[in-house]
Amino acid sequence: MKLAVLHSRASSGIDSPEVTVEVHLSPGIPSLSIVGLPETAIKESKDRVRSALLNCHFEFPPRRITVNLAPADLPKKEGGRFDLPIAIGILIASDQICVDGINNYELAGELALCGALRPFSGALPFAIAARFSKRNLIIPSTNADEASLVNGVTVIPANNLLDVCAHLNQTKVITPHQVSYKKSKRTHKLDIADIKGQEHAKRALEIGAAGEHSILMIGPPGTGKTMLANRFITLLPEMSDDEALETAAVNSIAGKKFAIDAWKERPFRAPHHTASGVALVGGSSPPRPGEISLAHNGILFLDELLEFNRSVLDALREPMECGFVTISRAAYQAKFPAKFQFIAAMNPCPCGNFGNAGKICNCTREQIERYRARISGPLLDRIDMQIEVLNLPKGVLSRTSANAEKSEEIRQRVITARNIQFKRANKTNAHLMEKEIENFCRLDQENKEFLEIAMEKRGFSARVYHRILKLARTIADLDNCEEISQCHLSEAFSFRKL
Repeated sequence: MKLAVLHSRASSGIDSPEVTVEVHLSPGIPSLSIVGLPETAIKESKDRVRSALLNCHFEFPPRRITVNLAPADLPKKEGGRFDLPIAIGILIASDQICVDGINNYELAGELALCGALRPFSGALPFAIAARFSKRNLIIPSTNADEASLVNGVTVIPANNLLDVCAHLNQTKVITPHQVSYKKSKRTHKLDIADIKGQEHAKRALEIGAAGEHSILMIGPPGTGKTMLANRFITLLPEMSDDEALETAAVNSIAGKKFAIDAWKERPFRAPHHTASGVALVGGSSPPRPGEISLAHNGILFLDELLEFNRSVLDALREPMECGFVTISRAAYQAKFPAKFQFIAAMNPCPCGNFGNAGKICNCTREQIERYRARISGPLLDRIDMQIEVLNLPKGVLSRTSANAEKSEEIRQRVITARNIQFKRANKTNAHLMEKEIENFCRLDQENKEFLEIAMEKRGFSARVYHRILKLARTIADLDNCEEISQCHLSEAFSFRKL
């Protein structure tokens, strides 16, 4: 009786738990059975493995073959990633190849019938988790670029089963893969200078970018709300190494093709208003990340906000507060990161002309109230900035924009303000906790009274009180002021139109 033990990893949300692949050959009726809660794709791997071995001129042992994926209580072992370790385990257990130190490797990859290796989803979380095991990775060449981004991991890229066997036998050693990321100068086709007028809205975008605050734009159709949102990404600094790895890991789980050219570029997700709750938050079986997770460390833009289903919008409330989402099913849970910056745009009424000078609004008060009630009060409370984007005065559109401030100039101020925030609290102001607000957003007695009177007059909640303080702190950082003054508080209140 022969036994081979190899190492691989499963996929569970953003994590990649270790799986031990045990292959046992024993006398009996020839068969291949896989145990350890395998999914359908793994159960079908027996046919792929058999064909791959035969087409690579190996013998498929006429024995009773049992493959165990341990731990057996780890649910949802899915995908074709276990094809390669199962095939190598059969070859080792049947003495067709002799390998010293197989315990120093972790293997994953789907086998084609001809023995070629096909990519699998989740290679980056696989590499991040494997970094702590100190083992080398043998994976398909197509997955090598993203896996090599993790420091401290040796990635062995292979094109087919024969390459893997030659490397393990030391007859033809594969050179470890290395990927080099060359930082290139950011170039955006869009620029905030393209937008004429709307200085109040541009100022709001600058403050939102500096403190990572959420923004809701209200205004009639055609006033530039979508243009402003699409250019907001040009005001943001590029991601740090850790942020880029987290975002790439989510994309890897979702099966998105890895692009080294877009490394460190923040994602911008703009789902259509017909998107379901599962599409937005995540779900399915096995769980897959939704739009809020694909926007991790980037922008989630919801245009025509009130056309979304109210239950879908309310599903955003918890992720906006805590920065992650947990998808729960009867047998398991999956946790995905969802630290996104929320940008939204909406019309003031069903026809869009309410408050629009020169146009008549035919909506009744009841229709307007019913229309605006599609967004709940608790969700509205969680949006830091609510601004009006109105029609431009006569003559603004015909002016030249040669002297308009460009995105790069604003971006430099945003980077300076964020550096102040990270030096002070190691986070942006939008994510300050209650104790941190008390320490970093202190007011003198006069400003405390001003804030309390304004809060009482407008009937704001305690949550809004803290958001006003964090917003004023960001405005003060942009002005390079250590203390929050009354002008900072007044400007923060001007961004709470609803």
